[in-house]
Amino acid sequence: MHYRGRFAPSPTGALHFGSLVTAVASWLMARHAGGEWLVRMEDIDPPREVAGSARDILRTLDAFGLEADERVLYQSQREAAYAAAFDQLRNAGQVFPCWCSRADLAPDGGMHRDGRCVASPDPSRPPAWRLHAPDTVIRWIDDVRGPQEENLRQVAGDFVIRRVEGLWAYQLACVVDDAAQGVTHVVRGADLLESTARQIHLQRLLHLPSPGYLHLPLVRDAEGRKLSKSSAALPVDRSDPLPALRRALDWLGVSVRVAPDTPWALLEAARDAFDPAALRRSSLGREAAL
Repeated sequence: MHYRGRFAPSPTGALHFGSLVTAVASWLMARHAGGEWLVRMEDIDPPREVAGSARDILRTLDAFGLEADERVLYQSQREAAYAAAFDQLRNAGQVFPCWCSRADLAPDGGMHRDGRCVASPDPSRPPAWRLHAPDTVIRWIDDVRGPQEENLRQVAGDFVIRRVEGLWAYQLACVVDDAAQGVTHVVRGADLLESTARQIHLQRLLHLPSPGYLHLPLVRDAEGRKLSKSSAALPVDRSDPLPALRRALDWLGVSVRVAPDTPWALLEAARDAFDPAALRRSSLGREAAL
């Protein structure tokens, strides 16, 4: 299988070190395999987006030598593709409208597992649309953590694929776009590990291929908090990219003995030195240390 990887940031702020680590890891995996590396801007949540951050993220990636092999795909331009997938699920009876409030779901720990809305329909406001989660176990193999399994109904419940505001949920958009871009391998942070079973289930319902998955341990601050949630999540400095790039490679367990003077040269040296097995060992060591 020809390798096609991707980095898919959300424009909710500047690129910080944790995101840089993920971008570099996904780039290295693609280059090591002789494949393509793509960039997708996941800009489908306007209330959370920061004006100008999409452009800023792309400029930062360029400054670090992380150049995509194809044009950037913007999810904000993919409405028709998500609507078509939604219609396919709706026609197959896999989704249902839901007016449940948080109070309605509180007795079940905030989860929805009924396969139907338990609240009374309210014609005065639009519903969310949920995907019926079957009582079945989804199994897959993570390239770092090994065999994984999750009972979709117990862990995820009936999850939202279209929000009350009419916005498409991450799970649906991610699945549709991974297939449209021909992505064969996904490298991302461990905070998205819990999304994998939902995405595999959607892929099966939509008759789409499932890529391979590799979930990196999260970069954390000195207090153990996820970096993106921490005050330590300062933007990486694109005017002086080499220090942060060297630190990202070190975090990933990639040893570069030479001292290139440009990010492009450093990445090429890292590609030559990169060993996926070392990345897995480094990741497992960091997981064990948490």
